[in-house]
Amino acid sequence: MKILSIETSCDETSAAIVENGRKILSNRIYSQIDIHQKYGGVVPEIASRNHVKKLPYIIDEALAESGLSLKEMDAIAVTNGPGLIGALLIGLSTAKAMAYSLKIPLIGVHHIEGHIAANFLEYPELEPPFLTLVVSGGHSHLVMVRDYQTFEVLGKTRDDAAGEAFDKVSRVLGLGYPGGPAIDLAAQEGNADAIAFPRVMLEKNSLDFSFSGLKSAVLNYLNHCKMKDINYSINDVAASFQLAVVEVLVEKAMIAAKNVGVEKIALAGGVSCNSLLRQKMATAALKHGYELYFPKPILCTDNAAMIGSMAYYNYLNGAVSDLNLNGIPGLKIGSRN
Repeated sequence: MKILSIETSCDETSAAIVENGRKILSNRIYSQIDIHQKYGGVVPEIASRNHVKKLPYIIDEALAESGLSLKEMDAIAVTNGPGLIGALLIGLSTAKAMAYSLKIPLIGVHHIEGHIAANFLEYPELEPPFLTLVVSGGHSHLVMVRDYQTFEVLGKTRDDAAGEAFDKVSRVLGLGYPGGPAIDLAAQEGNADAIAFPRVMLEKNSLDFSFSGLKSAVLNYLNHCKMKDINYSINDVAASFQLAVVEVLVEKAMIAAKNVGVEKIALAGGVSCNSLLRQKMATAALKHGYELYFPKPILCTDNAAMIGSMAYYNYLNGAVSDLNLNGIPGLKIGSRN
């Protein structure tokens, strides 16, 4: 089964063709990072306008790369949430028109479930159940994947997501946008033990995350240094901050894995590209006897291939959408509308 999938939830315009949920035939991505860098973050209106301009060409590129035609597609898949509503509607409008004109099924896909499914593309042998740590600019979730359609959120952020905290700290350090790669790079030249930033674990047994306090601690440290005219190392601040985030993510993931009794842990989302997170997760997984899975970096960013993978399992389980499918910015995981 060949599915043409579309992803426009934020600032990446992507189209892909995936076969049977596991094989990528093409995966084209147009990133708007260069456009939004000058603003220090994504401007929704600009993102939407660029999706309008670029999506038809990206779809053509995906078809050309696969060597297939639209008539050979068995279904059209599209992200319908969560995300920026204007951006989501561009992809949805296009997908609906294509499904209607080709008289083939339309399949709506939850963006976070798509990130989880990226692991199916990287590891054809991976099957549920497994635990997933989803970390991105807008989400920090611990999700128990019980089967291809059953996702149980064990913990999530109560304020800033990990990626959002990276972006904000990067901005105040003058490292630019996006913050994740910038912090990761600067941290490699810094001393992670230089500054004792807090590790917020919340209440006993809680698997939720909170990074706003850590972000405030970094701001307070920098303001204190400036007021007292104390020199500080940007690289040391970046490294110390990154370690504080990663240690919380890893510790919570290990607690969750023990609680639910799984043997497999997967990473997903843009922040899962972070080199320290991958290193610390690998070490902890080995120590506790878990198998660890994480996609290659191109599949961790927003891309349509992951949407095509999840769409296949939605289709097999009867989760096909009608032409009333709408974009939902706050779509909850496990929901279709």
